[in-house]
Amino acid sequence: MSALPPCPQCHSEFTYEDGGAYVCPECAHEWTAQADAAVDTAAKVYRDSAGNMLQDGDTVTVIKDLKLKGSGGVVKMGTKVKNIRLVDSDHDIDCKIDGFGAMSLKSEFVRKA
Repeated sequence: MSALPPCPQCHSEFTYEDGGAYVCPECAHEWTAQADAAVDTAAKVYRDSAGNMLQDGDTVTVIKDLKLKGSGGVVKMGTKVKNIRLVDSDHDIDCKIDGFGAMSLKSEFVRKA
């Protein structure tokens, strides 16, 4: 079994080496080993609505009323959320809000406290 990296676009395991480049047979994406190393070392920067950098464990404030899907509740503007956790998905922040429980928020709807 080879130790080639998976495709950065489609995450296919069936990559192969062609000269100095890697090729994915499923999506036809080509990349170099240097580009693969640069992607691993580049960390995503999370910013709030005002442009401040966010980090795990920060406290943020909700800047607008957010309707909750499924339950019909509303997280009111000004609600403080403590000890956030940043994740790499559509909703950047995983947290627990008193009275609502665990949920995910987008960083564009919060401001660092």
